[in-house]
Amino acid sequence: MGTERKINLLDLDRRAMEALFQDLGAKPFHGRNVLKWIHKHGVTDFDAMTDLSKRLRQRLAGVAEVRVPEIVFDQPSRDGTHKWVLELECGNRIETVYIPDGERATLCVSSQVGCSLDCSFCSTARQGYNRNLSVGEIIGQLWVAARQQGKPVTNVVMMGMGEPLANFDAVVSAMDIMQDDLAYMLSKYRVTLSTSGIVPALRRLREVSDVSLAVSLHAPNDELRDRLVPVNRRYPLAELIPACRDFIAGDKRRKVTWEYVMLDGVNDSDRHARELIRLLEGTPSKLNLIPFNPFPGTDYRCSPPERIEAFRQRLLRSGLIAITRKTRGDDIDAACGQLVGRVQNRRRRLPGQVVTIERSATP
Repeated sequence: MGTERKINLLDLDRRAMEALFQDLGAKPFHGRNVLKWIHKHGVTDFDAMTDLSKRLRQRLAGVAEVRVPEIVFDQPSRDGTHKWVLELECGNRIETVYIPDGERATLCVSSQVGCSLDCSFCSTARQGYNRNLSVGEIIGQLWVAARQQGKPVTNVVMMGMGEPLANFDAVVSAMDIMQDDLAYMLSKYRVTLSTSGIVPALRRLREVSDVSLAVSLHAPNDELRDRLVPVNRRYPLAELIPACRDFIAGDKRRKVTWEYVMLDGVNDSDRHARELIRLLEGTPSKLNLIPFNPFPGTDYRCSPPERIEAFRQRLLRSGLIAITRKTRGDDIDAACGQLVGRVQNRRRRLPGQVVTIERSATP
Protein backbone atom coordinates (compact mmCIF):
# COMPACT_ATOMS: atom_id res chain seq x y z
CA MET A 1 0.00 0.00 0.00
CA GLY A 2 1.57 3.30 -1.13
CA THR A 3 1.95 6.38 1.02
CA GLU A 4 -0.02 9.51 0.24
CA ARG A 5 1.82 12.14 -1.77
CA LYS A 6 2.89 15.18 0.24
CA ILE A 7 1.72 18.66 -0.75
CA ASN A 8 4.33 20.75 -2.52
CA LEU A 9 4.18 24.13 -0.81
CA LEU A 10 5.47 25.80 -3.99
CA ASP A 11 2.05 25.02 -5.47
CA LEU A 12 0.25 27.22 -2.93
CA ASP A 13 -0.45 30.93 -3.21
CA ARG A 14 -1.29 32.99 -0.11
CA ARG A 15 -4.94 31.96 0.05
CA ALA A 16 -4.17 28.28 -0.39
CA MET A 17 -1.36 28.44 2.18
CA GLU A 18 -3.68 30.03 4.75
CA ALA A 19 -6.29 27.35 4.08
CA LEU A 20 -3.71 24.58 4.60
CA PHE A 21 -2.72 25.90 8.01
CA GLN A 22 -6.34 26.25 9.06
CA ASP A 23 -6.78 22.59 8.12
CA LEU A 24 -3.80 21.83 10.37
CA GLY A 25 -5.54 23.58 13.26
CA ALA A 26 -3.26 26.61 13.09
CA LYS A 27 -3.93 30.27 12.32
CA PRO A 28 -3.89 31.74 8.79
CA PHE A 29 -0.95 33.99 9.71
CA HIS A 30 1.20 30.87 10.08
CA GLY A 31 0.58 30.19 6.39
CA ARG A 32 1.62 33.73 5.54
CA ASN A 33 4.80 33.30 7.55
CA VAL A 34 5.69 30.11 5.70
CA LEU A 35 5.00 31.75 2.33
CA LYS A 36 7.51 34.43 3.34
CA TRP A 37 10.09 31.91 4.53
CA ILE A 38 9.97 30.00 1.25
CA HIS A 39 9.86 32.80 -1.30
CA LYS A 40 11.37 35.86 0.35
CA HIS A 41 14.09 34.03 2.28
CA GLY A 42 14.54 30.91 0.16
CA VAL A 43 14.14 28.57 3.15
CA THR A 44 12.86 25.04 2.50
CA ASP A 45 13.78 23.40 5.83
CA PHE A 46 10.81 23.59 8.20
CA ASP A 47 13.12 23.32 11.24
CA ALA A 48 14.64 26.67 10.25
CA MET A 49 11.21 28.36 10.35
CA THR A 50 11.65 29.41 13.94
CA ASP A 51 8.42 31.40 14.30
CA LEU A 52 6.48 28.12 14.03
CA SER A 53 6.14 25.95 17.11
CA LYS A 54 7.99 22.64 17.05
CA ARG A 55 4.68 20.80 17.13
CA LEU A 56 3.36 22.73 14.13
CA ARG A 57 6.60 22.14 12.22
CA GLN A 58 6.27 18.42 12.83
CA ARG A 59 2.64 18.45 11.76
CA LEU A 60 3.54 20.37 8.62
CA ALA A 61 6.37 17.98 7.76
CA GLY A 62 3.91 15.11 7.92
CA VAL A 63 1.78 16.46 5.09
CA ALA A 64 3.94 18.87 3.07
CA GLU A 65 7.37 19.57 1.66
CA VAL A 66 9.07 22.02 -0.70
CA ARG A 67 10.00 20.36 -4.00
CA VAL A 68 12.15 22.58 -6.20
CA PRO A 69 13.00 21.84 -9.86
CA GLU A 70 16.53 20.45 -10.14
CA ILE A 71 19.22 22.18 -12.18
CA VAL A 72 20.79 19.67 -14.59
CA PHE A 73 22.46 22.15 -16.91
CA ASP A 74 23.80 25.59 -16.07
CA GLN A 75 25.26 27.72 -18.82
CA PRO A 76 26.26 31.40 -18.82
CA SER A 77 26.47 33.43 -22.01
CA ARG A 78 29.30 35.78 -22.90
CA ASP A 79 26.78 38.67 -22.68
CA GLY A 80 25.76 37.88 -19.09
CA THR A 81 22.61 35.97 -19.96
CA HIS A 82 22.22 32.71 -18.04
CA LYS A 83 20.25 29.62 -19.05
CA TRP A 84 19.25 26.78 -16.78
CA VAL A 85 17.82 23.45 -17.86
CA LEU A 86 15.60 22.24 -15.03
CA GLU A 87 14.51 18.66 -14.59
CA LEU A 88 11.05 18.01 -13.17
CA GLU A 89 10.06 15.04 -11.05
CA CYS A 90 8.60 13.18 -14.02
CA GLY A 91 11.89 13.51 -15.90
CA ASN A 92 10.73 16.22 -18.32
CA ARG A 93 13.03 19.17 -18.79
CA ILE A 94 12.31 22.85 -19.24
CA GLU A 95 14.46 25.90 -19.82
CA THR A 96 14.47 29.26 -18.09
CA VAL A 97 16.63 32.27 -18.95
CA TYR A 98 18.02 35.06 -16.75
CA ILE A 99 18.81 38.34 -18.55
CA PRO A 100 20.69 41.04 -16.60
CA ASP A 101 20.69 44.61 -17.90
CA GLY A 102 22.15 47.16 -15.49
CA GLU A 103 19.91 47.37 -12.44
CA ARG A 104 17.25 45.34 -14.23
CA ALA A 105 17.23 41.53 -14.04
CA THR A 106 14.60 39.77 -16.14
CA LEU A 107 13.66 36.10 -15.94
CA CYS A 108 12.04 34.40 -18.92
CA VAL A 109 9.80 31.67 -17.48
CA SER A 110 8.29 28.59 -19.11
CA SER A 111 4.66 27.58 -18.57
CA GLN A 112 4.51 24.24 -20.42
CA VAL A 113 6.76 21.38 -21.41
CA GLY A 114 6.93 22.08 -25.13
CA CYS A 115 4.19 23.95 -26.95
CA SER A 116 1.16 22.96 -29.02
CA LEU A 117 0.67 26.15 -31.04
CA ASP A 118 3.12 25.22 -33.82
CA CYS A 119 4.36 28.70 -34.72
CA SER A 120 6.49 28.05 -37.77
CA PHE A 121 9.49 30.21 -36.77
CA CYS A 122 9.88 28.87 -33.21
CA SER A 123 12.23 26.08 -32.19
CA THR A 124 10.13 25.16 -29.15
CA ALA A 125 7.15 24.42 -31.41
CA ARG A 126 9.19 21.88 -33.38
CA GLN A 127 9.50 19.57 -30.37
CA GLY A 128 5.76 19.25 -29.77
CA TYR A 129 3.78 19.44 -26.54
CA ASN A 130 3.94 17.21 -23.47
CA ARG A 131 2.01 18.83 -20.59
CA ASN A 132 1.23 21.91 -18.54
CA LEU A 133 3.48 22.90 -15.68
CA SER A 134 2.14 23.05 -12.14
CA VAL A 135 2.16 26.24 -10.08
CA GLY A 136 5.22 24.95 -8.23
CA GLU A 137 7.06 24.17 -11.45
CA ILE A 138 6.41 27.68 -12.75
CA ILE A 139 7.22 29.63 -9.59
CA GLY A 140 10.06 27.19 -8.90
CA GLN A 141 11.93 28.70 -11.85
CA LEU A 142 11.86 32.09 -10.12
CA TRP A 143 12.85 30.50 -6.80
CA VAL A 144 15.85 28.83 -8.44
CA ALA A 145 16.97 31.97 -10.28
CA ALA A 146 16.80 34.16 -7.17
CA ARG A 147 18.82 31.63 -5.18
CA GLN A 148 21.38 31.07 -7.92
CA GLN A 149 21.98 34.77 -8.55
CA GLY A 150 21.85 35.77 -4.92
CA LYS A 151 19.79 38.87 -5.68
CA PRO A 152 16.19 39.67 -6.56
CA VAL A 153 14.75 39.23 -10.03
CA THR A 154 13.20 42.60 -10.94
CA ASN A 155 11.06 41.51 -13.91
CA VAL A 156 9.40 38.30 -15.05
CA VAL A 157 8.24 37.60 -18.58
CA MET A 158 6.07 34.57 -19.27
CA MET A 159 7.78 34.11 -22.62
CA GLY A 160 9.58 30.80 -22.20
CA MET A 161 8.43 27.41 -23.41
CA GLY A 162 4.68 27.08 -23.94
CA GLU A 163 1.57 29.24 -24.29
CA PRO A 164 0.73 30.69 -20.84
CA LEU A 165 -3.00 31.12 -21.53
CA ALA A 166 -3.26 27.42 -22.37
CA ASN A 167 -2.26 26.74 -18.75
CA PHE A 168 -4.51 29.41 -17.32
CA ASP A 169 -5.11 28.50 -13.67
CA ALA A 170 -1.55 27.52 -12.82
CA VAL A 171 -0.09 30.58 -14.56
CA VAL A 172 -2.47 32.97 -12.79
CA SER A 173 -1.68 31.46 -9.38
CA ALA A 174 2.06 31.62 -10.07
CA MET A 175 1.80 35.27 -11.14
CA ASP A 176 -0.14 36.01 -7.94
CA ILE A 177 2.80 34.65 -5.94
CA MET A 178 5.21 36.75 -8.00
CA GLN A 179 3.24 39.88 -7.05
CA ASP A 180 2.64 38.97 -3.41
CA ASP A 181 4.31 41.29 -0.90
CA LEU A 182 5.27 38.23 1.15
CA ALA A 183 7.03 36.65 -1.80
CA TYR A 184 8.67 38.48 -4.72
CA MET A 185 6.90 41.86 -4.53
CA LEU A 186 6.78 42.42 -8.29
CA SER A 187 4.39 45.10 -9.51
CA LYS A 188 1.86 44.51 -12.28
CA TYR A 189 4.14 46.46 -14.59
CA ARG A 190 7.02 44.06 -13.92
CA VAL A 191 5.19 40.79 -14.66
CA THR A 192 4.41 40.31 -18.33
CA LEU A 193 2.34 37.54 -19.87
CA SER A 194 3.04 36.83 -23.52
CA THR A 195 0.34 35.11 -25.57
CA SER A 196 -0.09 34.08 -29.19
CA GLY A 197 -3.73 35.14 -28.92
CA ILE A 198 -6.16 32.73 -27.25
CA VAL A 199 -8.90 35.34 -27.13
CA PRO A 200 -11.41 33.78 -24.68
CA ALA A 201 -8.63 33.15 -22.15
CA LEU A 202 -7.33 36.69 -22.63
CA ARG A 203 -10.75 38.11 -21.84
CA ARG A 204 -10.97 35.85 -18.81
CA LEU A 205 -7.52 36.99 -17.67
CA ARG A 206 -8.71 40.59 -17.61
CA GLU A 207 -11.20 39.63 -14.89
CA VAL A 208 -8.65 38.09 -12.53
CA SER A 209 -5.24 39.68 -13.21
CA ASP A 210 -3.77 43.03 -14.18
CA VAL A 211 -0.29 42.03 -15.29
CA SER A 212 1.29 43.53 -18.37
CA LEU A 213 0.44 42.09 -21.78
CA ALA A 214 2.64 41.10 -24.69
CA VAL A 215 1.26 39.52 -27.86
CA SER A 216 3.13 37.43 -30.42
CA LEU A 217 1.85 39.24 -33.50
CA HIS A 218 4.48 38.68 -36.22
CA ALA A 219 2.19 39.58 -39.13
CA PRO A 220 -0.07 42.53 -40.03
CA ASN A 221 -2.79 40.54 -41.80
CA ASP A 222 -4.70 37.30 -41.32
CA GLU A 223 -3.39 35.55 -44.42
CA LEU A 224 0.24 35.77 -43.31
CA ARG A 225 -0.47 35.32 -39.61
CA ASP A 226 -2.45 32.14 -40.34
CA ARG A 227 0.78 30.73 -41.71
CA LEU A 228 3.17 32.04 -39.06
CA VAL A 229 0.93 31.75 -35.97
CA PRO A 230 -1.68 29.05 -36.69
CA VAL A 231 -3.87 29.92 -33.66
CA ASN A 232 -4.88 32.96 -35.74
CA ARG A 233 -7.10 30.69 -37.84
CA ARG A 234 -9.28 30.26 -34.76
CA TYR A 235 -8.91 33.73 -33.27
CA PRO A 236 -8.23 36.17 -36.14
CA LEU A 237 -6.98 39.71 -35.81
CA ALA A 238 -10.51 41.16 -35.84
CA GLU A 239 -11.07 39.36 -32.51
CA LEU A 240 -7.56 39.64 -31.08
CA ILE A 241 -6.98 43.38 -31.42
CA PRO A 242 -10.21 44.46 -29.61
CA ALA A 243 -9.52 41.94 -26.83
CA CYS A 244 -6.06 43.41 -26.33
CA ARG A 245 -7.43 46.95 -26.37
CA ASP A 246 -9.99 45.99 -23.73
CA PHE A 247 -7.32 44.35 -21.56
CA ILE A 248 -5.43 47.61 -21.05
CA ALA A 249 -8.49 49.88 -20.93
CA GLY A 250 -8.69 52.20 -17.95
CA ASP A 251 -4.94 52.42 -17.28
CA LYS A 252 -3.25 55.27 -19.12
CA ARG A 253 0.20 53.88 -18.31
CA ARG A 254 -0.46 50.66 -20.15
CA LYS A 255 0.44 49.68 -23.66
CA VAL A 256 0.21 46.37 -25.44
CA THR A 257 3.68 45.12 -26.34
CA TRP A 258 3.54 43.55 -29.80
CA GLU A 259 6.28 41.03 -30.56
CA TYR A 260 7.20 40.97 -34.23
CA VAL A 261 9.95 38.60 -35.37
CA MET A 262 11.71 39.94 -38.46
CA LEU A 263 11.77 37.35 -41.25
CA ASP A 264 13.64 38.16 -44.43
CA GLY A 265 11.26 38.55 -47.37
CA VAL A 266 8.29 37.29 -45.34
CA ASN A 267 6.94 40.08 -43.12
CA ASP A 268 9.48 42.90 -43.38
CA SER A 269 8.48 44.99 -46.42
CA ASP A 270 7.28 48.60 -46.49
CA ARG A 271 3.82 47.26 -47.36
CA HIS A 272 3.84 45.14 -44.20
CA ALA A 273 4.86 48.19 -42.17
CA ARG A 274 1.96 50.21 -43.59
CA GLU A 275 -0.48 47.38 -42.83
CA LEU A 276 0.86 47.16 -39.29
CA ILE A 277 0.34 50.89 -38.76
CA ARG A 278 -3.27 50.63 -39.91
CA LEU A 279 -3.89 47.51 -37.80
CA LEU A 280 -2.71 49.12 -34.56
CA GLU A 281 -4.32 52.51 -35.06
CA GLY A 282 -6.11 53.53 -31.86
CA THR A 283 -4.41 50.90 -29.68
CA PRO A 284 -1.76 52.11 -27.20
CA SER A 285 1.17 50.09 -28.45
CA LYS A 286 4.84 49.34 -28.22
CA LEU A 287 6.44 47.23 -30.94
CA ASN A 288 9.34 44.91 -30.21
CA LEU A 289 11.06 44.05 -33.48
CA ILE A 290 12.89 40.78 -32.88
CA PRO A 291 15.72 39.68 -35.17
CA PHE A 292 14.97 36.06 -36.09
CA ASN A 293 17.18 33.56 -34.27
CA PRO A 294 17.93 30.64 -36.63
CA PHE A 295 17.76 27.03 -35.50
CA PRO A 296 18.56 23.78 -37.32
CA GLY A 297 15.98 22.77 -39.92
CA THR A 298 14.38 26.17 -40.43
CA ASP A 299 14.02 27.75 -43.85
CA TYR A 300 13.61 31.26 -42.46
CA ARG A 301 16.36 33.87 -42.43
CA CYS A 302 16.69 37.00 -40.33
CA SER A 303 15.96 40.28 -42.06
CA PRO A 304 19.16 42.27 -42.73
CA PRO A 305 19.90 44.94 -40.10
CA GLU A 306 19.30 47.76 -42.58
CA ARG A 307 15.86 46.35 -43.47
CA ILE A 308 14.93 46.05 -39.80
CA GLU A 309 15.98 49.65 -39.21
CA ALA A 310 14.04 50.91 -42.25
CA PHE A 311 10.96 49.03 -40.99
CA ARG A 312 11.39 50.56 -37.53
CA GLN A 313 11.81 54.07 -38.92
CA ARG A 314 8.58 53.72 -40.91
CA LEU A 315 6.73 52.78 -37.72
CA LEU A 316 8.32 55.64 -35.79
CA ARG A 317 7.25 58.18 -38.41
CA SER A 318 3.66 57.06 -37.92
CA GLY A 319 3.87 57.81 -34.18
CA LEU A 320 4.23 54.21 -32.99
CA ILE A 321 6.82 53.30 -30.38
CA ALA A 322 9.14 50.73 -31.94
CA ILE A 323 12.42 49.25 -30.70
CA THR A 324 14.66 46.54 -32.06
CA ARG A 325 15.21 43.96 -29.37
CA LYS A 326 18.84 43.27 -28.62
CA THR A 327 19.58 39.59 -29.18
CA ARG A 328 20.75 38.08 -25.90
CA GLY A 329 22.07 34.60 -25.15
CA ASP A 330 22.20 33.39 -28.75
CA ASP A 331 25.55 31.67 -28.12
CA ILE A 332 23.84 29.35 -25.61
CA ASP A 333 20.56 28.91 -27.55
CA ALA A 334 18.79 31.13 -25.02
CA ALA A 335 17.52 33.78 -27.42
CA CYS A 336 13.88 34.34 -28.32
CA GLY A 337 12.38 31.29 -30.06
CA GLN A 338 15.34 29.02 -29.31
CA LEU A 339 14.28 27.32 -26.07
CA VAL A 340 14.07 23.60 -26.65
CA GLY A 341 14.44 21.59 -23.45
CA ARG A 342 13.36 18.02 -23.95
CA VAL A 343 9.72 16.93 -23.75
CA GLN A 344 10.23 13.20 -23.43
CA ASN A 345 10.45 11.56 -20.04
CA ARG A 346 13.91 10.99 -18.68
CA ARG A 347 15.31 8.06 -16.77
CA ARG A 348 15.91 9.19 -13.22
CA ARG A 349 19.59 9.32 -12.36
CA LEU A 350 21.13 7.79 -9.31
CA PRO A 351 22.54 9.88 -6.46
CA GLY A 352 25.99 11.13 -7.38
CA GLN A 353 25.59 10.23 -11.04
CA VAL A 354 27.10 12.84 -13.34
CA VAL A 355 24.68 14.13 -15.96
CA THR A 356 25.59 15.78 -19.22
CA ILE A 357 23.13 17.32 -21.62
CA GLU A 358 23.84 18.13 -25.20
CA ARG A 359 23.61 21.69 -26.40
CA SER A 360 20.10 22.34 -27.72
CA ALA A 361 20.42 21.51 -31.39
CA THR A 362 17.64 19.51 -32.94
CA PRO A 363 14.10 19.31 -31.58
